Amino acid sequence: MVSTIDEVNWAAEGGESMNALPLMIGALCTLAIAYRYYSAFIAAKVLALDDRRPTPAHTLYDGQNYYPTNKWVLFGHHFAAIAGAGPLIGPVLAAQFGFLPGFLWLLIGVCLAGAVQDFIILFASVRRQGRSLAEIARTEINSVAGITAAIAILFIVVIALAGLGLAVVNALRESSWGTFTIAMTIPIAMIMGLYMFRFRKGTIAQWTLVGVIGLILSVIFGRYIPESRWAPYFTFNKQQLTLLLAAYGFLASVLPVWLLLSPRDYLSSFMKLGVLAFLVIGILIVAPDLKMPALTSFASGGGPIIPGKLFPFVFITIACGAISGFHSLVSSGTTPKMIDKESDIRPIGYGCMLLEGLVGITSLIAATALYPGDYFHINTDPSKFAWLESLGLKPIKLAEFATEIGENLAGRTGGAVSLAVGMAQIFSNLPGFRGLMSYWYHFAIMFEALFILTTIDAGTRVARFILQEFLGKFYRPFERTDWMPGTVIASFLVVAAWAYFIYTGSISTIWPMFGIANQLLGAVALSVATTVIINMGRARYCWVTLLPLLWVAINTLTAGWMSITENFLPLARTRDPFQGYLNATLTAMMMGCAVIILVNSFIRWKRVLLPGRAPLPVGD
Repeated sequence: MVSTIDEVNWAAEGGESMNALPLMIGALCTLAIAYRYYSAFIAAKVLALDDRRPTPAHTLYDGQNYYPTNKWVLFGHHFAAIAGAGPLIGPVLAAQFGFLPGFLWLLIGVCLAGAVQDFIILFASVRRQGRSLAEIARTEINSVAGITAAIAILFIVVIALAGLGLAVVNALRESSWGTFTIAMTIPIAMIMGLYMFRFRKGTIAQWTLVGVIGLILSVIFGRYIPESRWAPYFTFNKQQLTLLLAAYGFLASVLPVWLLLSPRDYLSSFMKLGVLAFLVIGILIVAPDLKMPALTSFASGGGPIIPGKLFPFVFITIACGAISGFHSLVSSGTTPKMIDKESDIRPIGYGCMLLEGLVGITSLIAATALYPGDYFHINTDPSKFAWLESLGLKPIKLAEFATEIGENLAGRTGGAVSLAVGMAQIFSNLPGFRGLMSYWYHFAIMFEALFILTTIDAGTRVARFILQEFLGKFYRPFERTDWMPGTVIASFLVVAAWAYFIYTGSISTIWPMFGIANQLLGAVALSVATTVIINMGRARYCWVTLLPLLWVAINTLTAGWMSITENFLPLARTRDPFQGYLNATLTAMMMGCAVIILVNSFIRWKRVLLPGRAPLPVGD
């Protein structure tokens, strides 16, 4: 990593473009070292994983939610569940500040913060019968923290699912190719689930091969759907796709986990990991120059994409890839109920997050390999084009790309289009793949939609678990995840909430807070993880979570305050009072919830660490 930074300094001093090869090699080496040594230290010293302890998948086995699952199948499910829009879109938008801030935050953050959070929360949930983050907060801190966490988590997860769902809807709208390919993953996954877990148990390799071949064929034949008579059956508008997505989310939440959710996420993970590996190889072979400088003039604020300054907004814009509070919901939701043995927690909890960090790094490289003028003209509203060109940010190859792809690319804000163009540019420069820019662009758009969709199904199921635990305080049967009426009611309420925001489009008024809310949840998860370590009697190791907690909390609370005072309130006073005051109020509420949990955590630490207090047994 030190040599990589030296390369950056040399390029900056020489006024030359930085080549992506040293960044890619440095990132791969750093991630490998972190997994080999740091995660092993946490597993052995901090958590003391023990395969002799039965996991809730065995002790609470019900064949539906609690189900011991093969490590690699569960690895695929977990990775598919946590890797959504964040590591794809966040780094692309953060490229506004230059390639270096995002690269350093992704690499350092994922090793020392994000993967640590996922690992320890997954461990804590496994040791506590698969309980949710809110329940762990209640038992490990106090009831105030538990109730506050439950309210905050329900709010955040609905907003997160609505935002992710909207990204899927926008990517698949009027796209029969993408819709066909993603729709085909559902029957393929159900056939895989029936054979792997019911008819021919243990034949994982055989049916994995069948599923992967089916997925590849779906991608290949999907290319011809737009020109066939089947096109109308796979072409939908926003409202139709929203209803279809809601129906899928409901089924994925209600059906047994082995029938649809686990095999579909496992299958999707092959495409995710396959494209990720292909992109890494493409970067290593093509070795593109990064046209974006290490730091841009927008690092001091006033950017066309993100109005704030580099600090603290780069750490909020990259809401996933370095650390994501949403992951703690998956790590205390579906995954702990399927862990076969405790040693599986390390590769699934820590390893999957490292891969998501790699996704973020490759996305950042793909975007910053574009000329700055092209990048900003794609990600900025056309009304600002004249201003951009006055700053010297004129498009260089944008017209050429638009001709090759067959679509207008200018003003396609949101990050997805510029990422697809960057990926297509790398793939089409590989030997033997030249002249396929259009194919690679549409393939990348479909890949992004598939990447995000797998977070929807797992997230809906996790939200259902959380809602059932909360409603169980008022009516006890709701706590039972195997009680079908409770499962149906909770799933319907969760799906209806996020589908309403997508259908009406009102999520656009709340989306700006998602980055802040997600990182605040990360701070909450790290405070719970710190409490778990202290309660186990291993306070000497609490720095593992305490240091990233301090960093994330300071950054996010600062960003929240600056967003309220510099963005939301001025918006309310000038252009849009309703949206401005709504954003300010909801952001303040989320910050208040986080502060309450942090204060109660500190009080708990003080009580446990006072002389004469014995540590609590792990799992209690």
